[in-house]
Amino acid sequence: MAAAALPARYPLPPFGLACTAAVLLGMVAVLWSPALPPVAVLWLGLVAGIGGWCAGARWRWTGAMLAGAAWAGLHAAWSFGAQLPPAWEGRDVIVSGRVVGLPEPQARRTRFLLRVDDADAQPAPLRGKLVRLAWYDDFGAEVAGPRTRLGAGERWRLQVRVRAPRGLANPGGMDAERHAVAQRIAATGYLRNAALARELAPPRGIDAWRDAMSQRVAREVRSDAARFVRALALGDTRALDDADWQVLRATGLTHLIAISGFHVGLVAGGCALIGVGLWWLFPALARWIPRPQVAGAMALAGAVAYAAAAGFALPTVRTVLMIAVVVLARLARRHVRLVDVLVLAMLAVLVFDPLSLLAAGFWLSFGGVAWLAWCLPASMHWAKAFLPAQAVATIGLLPFTAVLFGQASLAGPLANLVAIPWWSLVVVPLALAGTALETIHAGAGVWAWQAAATCFEPTWRLFQAVAAHPDALHWLPESPAWTLWLALAGGFWLLMPRGVPGKALAVLLWLPLVWPDRERPRAGEVELVVIDVGQGLSALVRTSRHALLFDAGPAVEDGFDAGERAVVPALRALGVTHLHALVVSHGDNDHAGGVDAVRDSLSVRTVLSPLGSGVPARAPCVAGAAWTWDGVRFRFLHPGRYFPYLGNEASCVLKVETAHGSLLLPGDIGAIVERGLVHRDAAALRADVVVLPHHGSAGSSDPTFVAATSPRLVLNSSGAGNRFGHPRAPVVARWRARGSELLDTQSSGALRVWVGADGLQVRERRHDRPRWWDAVRRQRAGGLSYRPEDERPDAPED
Repeated sequence: MAAAALPARYPLPPFGLACTAAVLLGMVAVLWSPALPPVAVLWLGLVAGIGGWCAGARWRWTGAMLAGAAWAGLHAAWSFGAQLPPAWEGRDVIVSGRVVGLPEPQARRTRFLLRVDDADAQPAPLRGKLVRLAWYDDFGAEVAGPRTRLGAGERWRLQVRVRAPRGLANPGGMDAERHAVAQRIAATGYLRNAALARELAPPRGIDAWRDAMSQRVAREVRSDAARFVRALALGDTRALDDADWQVLRATGLTHLIAISGFHVGLVAGGCALIGVGLWWLFPALARWIPRPQVAGAMALAGAVAYAAAAGFALPTVRTVLMIAVVVLARLARRHVRLVDVLVLAMLAVLVFDPLSLLAAGFWLSFGGVAWLAWCLPASMHWAKAFLPAQAVATIGLLPFTAVLFGQASLAGPLANLVAIPWWSLVVVPLALAGTALETIHAGAGVWAWQAAATCFEPTWRLFQAVAAHPDALHWLPESPAWTLWLALAGGFWLLMPRGVPGKALAVLLWLPLVWPDRERPRAGEVELVVIDVGQGLSALVRTSRHALLFDAGPAVEDGFDAGERAVVPALRALGVTHLHALVVSHGDNDHAGGVDAVRDSLSVRTVLSPLGSGVPARAPCVAGAAWTWDGVRFRFLHPGRYFPYLGNEASCVLKVETAHGSLLLPGDIGAIVERGLVHRDAAALRADVVVLPHHGSAGSSDPTFVAATSPRLVLNSSGAGNRFGHPRAPVVARWRARGSELLDTQSSGALRVWVGADGLQVRERRHDRPRWWDAVRRQRAGGLSYRPEDERPDAPED
């Protein structure tokens, strides 16, 4: 009998690799587009896409891609549309709700998420939504106030001032607005009156249990490693400071310190072994339920419980879904490949939460497993696969870490060889055993927690020494988006089987990512970058081979530090590895607050500041001092040698001159000093680009000064909704009346200006990289602007 003929075309599985890749591609195309399609178009696309997906093999890929794009677009529109309307900006409202997640206590404030009650008594725009709040101590308080009573899972009634999520826009900086959309945060704000705060209900839920258990670890474990036990057992990283995270970044171990998918797998495996052991001890139980089914069910139950204890972080959710697929296949007595498990788990995440694509965790979590599934045979023993797995993860994930975080840990592969087996097979099981025992009986798990801390400490000291090496971590300049795909292609080529030719050439595909064009000016040209630091100033002046930073932005004690959060990341993203000079125009916090963070992170050759400013400096900035870098002349116009330190009025005034044009950076000088400069040498003030004096205050930009400078472009650095009302409308009108174009970091983000042979060129961060989640776009669409009184003085948006 002849064999039956095979069909000419195999049908594409509706939930297979190809269709899932199509869904992913469609979602990426929409979520990273500058604007979202209308909601009606998205609904039509979803219906048409599902129809094509189900119609048959001919339209399956196209339908899956269209359905994915429409579904992601709808979630994006819902999340962005749920944010606080512009008309509600800066209002004081009374809300009640439950504290979600773990509150983050700091020296002067506690940050937390509040899920507002879905009740008619709540403000309509916030009803049932998630709000990120900060509870500050009173001004001048020496000890923490009533905010210390705030606990996870509690219900509170609070008076808060709210605003839509808003962040800074800089090269290399965190996109706070994208994060808010991905987390469905409708508004941010702070408590207005602590006396009106009332606790409505005691703590309950999994977050309350996590908080209580974490505090128990802190009390019972008398060791510096207790904070890491809390992180590994409960996903609570609140006790880790900046130095800890710096060590983790330098050694490439951030993926291990918070609960990862591997830890969930350990718990699932342990629960499965418990089930197998029970059925081995009591064989009669198999008459009712087969042993494999029990092992699978207990593994899934343990994984879900542990993921809940970790706050359902994305890596844990991915692992839970993968375990669920395997368990369901086992219950159905079907065999599934690892790639099928990964595909179904990814599809489930994409359908449940398409906005997870906006988070780095999605790409690192699924990307790492995908590389391993493709490169390593399933039959390879885990001991033999350990070293190859490290190589695969290093090569495969490096493009993601370079694009997402702008860094590459050179010590990471070696550090992971020690940390993965020791932490995952010794420290984590002990921490988990302590948590389980403590849940059963108070005090029963302390010994395990202490043992976990004892085992952790020697390795941490080792990693601290490794992280201290100057070559442990390499910061990469910001590169165009297309370099990621080129580097991934290079990684794919490098990880092909041994017989594939030309692997050495694959390294060339990585060069645009790890060595991008830094867009440095040519000899005799200059670049000015006004960094978006909120209400303050920090500007980079760069020639072909030198870099000068003018001011470092504001900093709040034990709070937001623009030097750390905005200036340093921007300098690294621009490829600045060291500064030849740091000019601190004067000692006010909005200009000098971030100096320490800059000096701690980058090599600074010399610091210049006015005498009496209180800023440690190598030399004062004095009128007449001048030097030349790469054909560009720098000179100070103010203060004079005997000018007393008078705060703003003693600001350093720096003139930068090229054959193609000039820049003027006047700090915070006011009208009196401006008129004095005009009187002494009006010609010296002429400039093509001027940084607005004193952020555009009413006491600056004297008409004679404006006339003397007559710039083509005026740049201002100020915070959205700043309480000073900068820049003042009359000041703006004064400059525009002289024919100057005025740009502000409030609406433009970081501003980059090139003065060279090609003329004056400008690039605005928000306009250069438009995104549908942009807060400025929302503000303009609402036709309203922030009111000056909306912003708390010591609480810049971060």
